[in-house]
Amino acid sequence: MANESLGIFQMISGAGPMVKLVLLTLLFFSITSWTIIILKFRTIRRAHKESLIFVETFWKSKNLSDAYSLSKELSYSSIGKVFRTAYAELKKLSSAGIGVTNEVGIIMGGTGIDNIRRTLRRATSQEVTRLMQLTPFLATAGSTAPFIGLFGTVWGIMNSFQGIAYKGSANLAVVAPGIAEALIATAVGLMVAIPSVIAYNYFSQRIRIIEVELNNFSADFLNIIERDIMRKGNGK
Repeated sequence: MANESLGIFQMISGAGPMVKLVLLTLLFFSITSWTIIILKFRTIRRAHKESLIFVETFWKSKNLSDAYSLSKELSYSSIGKVFRTAYAELKKLSSAGIGVTNEVGIIMGGTGIDNIRRTLRRATSQEVTRLMQLTPFLATAGSTAPFIGLFGTVWGIMNSFQGIAYKGSANLAVVAPGIAEALIATAVGLMVAIPSVIAYNYFSQRIRIIEVELNNFSADFLNIIERDIMRKGNGK
């Protein structure tokens, strides 16, 4: 195993300048992709975990101020962030005299509902955008790395043909270096692309699930407000 590793290292060190440049480019893509994968995995996992805690506690809370205090403690919760934004807007509307509030601090009035609806929609979009940050690089790496590796492959094969033309012979000693460069570039390109594509698809699916959860929470929150308006309108 050590001899194989040493042989691969020797092939890389003996590669031509262009193939080395290709390999360095792929190395950059690999390091960046794995950094993003680790960061995003931790962020999305914690966001989902804290959102579950917040939602469970939200429905048990007697008033919105308690839920607001909890949301500040759960800083990674996507639902908590959207709720804080809506709660802040609710307070602004209350301070501006748009509608009235009941004992749990819910804004009253159609204008207030429209403002809260827009705030929830905007906050959801901002949170999804935040979670999607950096993930497009994974898609870029997954789609371009094989072609970068292929460029190194073509270049290595070209070197092999040049060696044959120069030596006037097609024996193994002549073609082996160029073929080795080609195979290494191909392998490294695939090693970068495969985990990047898998990670991008995984994160995209997870973020779509979080977006659905945010939309469901927003709808539930608006239903609470509308029920309160109907209750107050009936004089209850």
